Amino acid sequence: MSTVSLEQIQSPADLRRLSRRELKELADQLRQFVLESVSRTGGHLSSNLGTVELTIALHHVFNTPDDRLVWDVGHQSYPHKILTGRREAMARLRQAGGISGFPKRSESEYDAFGTAHSSTSISAVLGMAVASRNTGRTQRQHIAVIGDGAMTAGMAFEALNNAGVTPDVNVLVVLNDNDMSISPPVGALNHYLARLMSGGFYAAAKNVGKAVLQRVPPVLELARRVEGHAKGLVSPATLFEELGFNYVGPIDGHDLDALIPTLENLRELGGLQFLHVVTRKGQGYKLAEADPVLYHGPGKFDPAVGIQKSTTAARPTFTQVFGQWLCDMAQADTRLFGITPAMREGSGMVEFERRFPNRYFDVGIAEQHALTFAAGLACEGQKPVVAIYSTFLQRAYDQLIHDVALQNLDVTLALDRAGIVGADGATHAGNYDIAYLRCVPNMVIATPSDENEARLLLSTCFQHPGPASVRYPRGAGRGAEIVAGLETVPVGKGVVRRNGQGIAILAFGTLLTAALQAGEQLNATVVDMRFVKPIDAELILELARNHEAFVSIEEGAVMGGAGSAVQECLNAHGVLVPMLQLGLPDRFIDHGDQAAILSSLGLDAPGIVAAVEARWGKRSVGGNVVQLVRQSS
Repeated sequence: MSTVSLEQIQSPADLRRLSRRELKELADQLRQFVLESVSRTGGHLSSNLGTVELTIALHHVFNTPDDRLVWDVGHQSYPHKILTGRREAMARLRQAGGISGFPKRSESEYDAFGTAHSSTSISAVLGMAVASRNTGRTQRQHIAVIGDGAMTAGMAFEALNNAGVTPDVNVLVVLNDNDMSISPPVGALNHYLARLMSGGFYAAAKNVGKAVLQRVPPVLELARRVEGHAKGLVSPATLFEELGFNYVGPIDGHDLDALIPTLENLRELGGLQFLHVVTRKGQGYKLAEADPVLYHGPGKFDPAVGIQKSTTAARPTFTQVFGQWLCDMAQADTRLFGITPAMREGSGMVEFERRFPNRYFDVGIAEQHALTFAAGLACEGQKPVVAIYSTFLQRAYDQLIHDVALQNLDVTLALDRAGIVGADGATHAGNYDIAYLRCVPNMVIATPSDENEARLLLSTCFQHPGPASVRYPRGAGRGAEIVAGLETVPVGKGVVRRNGQGIAILAFGTLLTAALQAGEQLNATVVDMRFVKPIDAELILELARNHEAFVSIEEGAVMGGAGSAVQECLNAHGVLVPMLQLGLPDRFIDHGDQAAILSSLGLDAPGIVAAVEARWGKRSVGGNVVQLVRQSS
């Protein structure tokens, strides 16, 4: 009979009063709660099922929130949220007005650092540790829990390298390795060795040995080598030891009898410690264990049945359109190389990898390397395509400018998740790429309005002999018919989709559909601009001669965005046209439903009409905006 209930845990302080047996009972309840909760709301599942015991152990051993705990990447933090007073709030996870799917400082004092982009945790806790040291908080502990995927990024090793030469700080790095199984040699023997190496006896013996041998440098050096090689025989310790950390592990991340005493020993040791734990994605839910990728970030589903494939034909997503185009273009041009920074499934490259394995490169979570690697390929006459989320391209901005654009190299960027991303919220929003790419010389920026336009503009940018980007949103488009082929369109030329009077609506990207609907109500001309850079100056000037006002609309930041490009074009030619710029405001936009967010920002058809009427007054369809504009001037 269970003596503990998850409902009794209001904070980690409650965990610290539980026995080891009670903690194990709690782990089973917590895992079941995670499964049931995520099945009702959608969200990240596999990774969170794998961190249940580790989360319990960390909060049981360390005095959080005073001891700083940082999760990296933060999508594995659901058990942490549940145990830190947000159990009931999980019912509105990643929904408008609800809690975030990632740690968020403004949400809880237990979220020591916001982490949604990977590989930042070690840098953050090192900064915290230095601050604690310099303010006299020498007993405070600072823990970074970093996944094996996040550990592939250069930033993680930059932080380890810096920590190794930073004196008198308490930093514990917990490597959550969930991409390997625990083989028998890593079982009980390794748990014993891990506890031994983390315990006081090992540390004391090592320190006594150093003191005895200090006066005999050759023998001391030999002892160091023997010690390093001996530990290396049972664990991959060498690299982390050389960086100044005491390496412990690997140990079973689902075994509280191994985790808790090891963490207690490391807490007492202090200094620079590195604990390698092995966990299993989807642990405790057989369907997720069997297919952790499928259950990585599911929508709503029935846990008793599992995720069911829809029998109705769904509209293809922009990601799928890109994946098909990539295979087709690779078949036609052997110079094409596909590159992804650890987002094979998310970027739609599974089929490409299968068909063209020698031209597929997953470089890990290393966006900077991805861009410069692509630049190197382009230097030798190849045509690399970098499939990358808009939010992650931000991490490689220097390489984009210095290594690609400055040398005018033939690199194509397929920018997925551009604009509002919905449930992932502000950390993953692709709101800024137009603004930060537009100022880079040699760069082409294409904004397809539907699925077929995406294919056309991908081919166009691929054939362009220089750096080019194609941005497209998360999810499906309007359902446009996709024409097979690899045809191109003129670079920098827009297309008039509706002829009207008075107002010209210049649409960039998939908001063209809303613009056309608004155009019907306003009897406005509607243009699919297709390109932000180069901007179609000829078309803009022609429209300025025949219209009295412009409205620009984009799913990107208004500041420095596509509307600004139109305004700059008009200014450069000495043309004055009243203009309304619609897009994303100068604030971070929280998580919620994509369509609802766009509507709340006035980026749907009613919002466009309302904004026009608010600026220039109401008028009937077919009316003349000229008078209204002149009245407001």
